[in-house]
Amino acid sequence: MTAAAYDAVAVQYAEFVGEVWDKHPLERAAWTAFADCVRGRGPVADLGCGPGHLTVHLRSLGLDAFGIDLSPAMIELARAAEPSVRFEVGSMAALELPDASLAGILSWYSIIHTPPAQLPGYFAEFARTLASGGHVLLGCFESGGGPLAEFDHKVTTAYCWPLDELAGMAAAAGLAEVGRVYREPGADERPLRHGALLLRKPQP
Repeated sequence: MTAAAYDAVAVQYAEFVGEVWDKHPLERAAWTAFADCVRGRGPVADLGCGPGHLTVHLRSLGLDAFGIDLSPAMIELARAAEPSVRFEVGSMAALELPDASLAGILSWYSIIHTPPAQLPGYFAEFARTLASGGHVLLGCFESGGGPLAEFDHKVTTAYCWPLDELAGMAAAAGLAEVGRVYREPGADERPLRHGALLLRKPQP
């Protein structure tokens, strides 16, 4: 259902994110910090890459980044825009990647539509495909200290998560929290708080 919903709005979505995803200094700082953690250590997967804007940005930061998205229409747009970059259709629930093959994973607002009961499986896939010492940067709408909340996203149903709860799920999958960032909404955004978690798979 999520893939079909994004297929239907792929062109409009690509135009939208191209305008807004580079506006916020805290988010740019989070992407840069993530890049500093994983640069030179191996490939980096942008999971839920959409039309590929952040995949390309990660490459500009010196990362061997490639993108995966559930929506074939999004991947088609990404490939057309950046034919030299690897983009694949795939699911975060069952990544077609070898164990311990990634230095880093970016999951930027790509879990927001995931039903809560399915999310531990996503963290398990992150942990399986990440090499020891690798990092995950996860961005999401944040519940502002309240409980998990569902809201009507423009594309399909989405969730605001408490970062503490996400960090707990990550820990259960073997990923330790390194740090977190909160950002309040801008004047032209939905009145929803934003959050980011930087996670690390400990070395044995």
